[in-house]
Amino acid sequence: MSMKIAIYVGSEHLRTDERVLRFVSELREGGCHVSFIEEQSPVEAGTDMLLSVGGDGTFLSAATIALENSIPVAGVNMGRVGFLSEGRPEEVVSAILSGDYTIETCTVLNTRLEGAECKSLNAINEMTVRRIGAAMLSVDVCVDGVKLPTYWGDGLLISTSSGSTAYSLSVGGPIVLPESRVLIISPIAPHNLNVRPLVVPDTSEIVLKTHSRDGYFEFSADNKTLNVQESTRIVVKMAQFSLKRVRLNKSNFIQALSDKLYWGEDVRNNR
Repeated sequence: MSMKIAIYVGSEHLRTDERVLRFVSELREGGCHVSFIEEQSPVEAGTDMLLSVGGDGTFLSAATIALENSIPVAGVNMGRVGFLSEGRPEEVVSAILSGDYTIETCTVLNTRLEGAECKSLNAINEMTVRRIGAAMLSVDVCVDGVKLPTYWGDGLLISTSSGSTAYSLSVGGPIVLPESRVLIISPIAPHNLNVRPLVVPDTSEIVLKTHSRDGYFEFSADNKTLNVQESTRIVVKMAQFSLKRVRLNKSNFIQALSDKLYWGEDVRNNR
């Protein structure tokens, strides 16, 4: 069956990369209609799938396009680690042409900023609040109306299960299987010795209020960043829609942890 496929590349030079030209040619030979798109350009009507070519940062940008057009997105990994962009070009082509893939739904995090101006942003991996200047940031957090002890430090991060191997992991958060229906609340460089990441159901509504002598803080939703007044109230919860993500049937999250993060690397395990 002929498929209409849109391709979004993270770097312009990838359009002429040998591996990209090869897999585009193979897709066309397999009967697919293939076209490249820009971040702001419209997606052709009837497009069946979006391919994100690059790394995980590229995938996050492509995910915004996929959400806006209600189409599934597959990550083609041209980099090193890549948990969202998991498949090499040859693996993705083979899976598409043979139908050896599944489409899963990923939680999308919705954040509403309520302050001088209201704004709503979505994230696939995580949202964060971080200090801008030298002053410490304190963050008051309520989960479903229940107040947690105030966090003091550089900031706070709320991650989806898909984002557990991204920023959340580097601030000491747990590794969570992508199909787990949870959110992870993790402090960033906490000044409290007795705080740990907290895992809550993804049905939770999380409300944040920050305080800092600087008067502003930095807010991010995946790769989108802005400066926000400290009086802003932040409401975080699962969006009412999901991202459709293409997964290769050969993909294995546990194996990916071993291959990409050297999880459990120990000479005793190689005997």
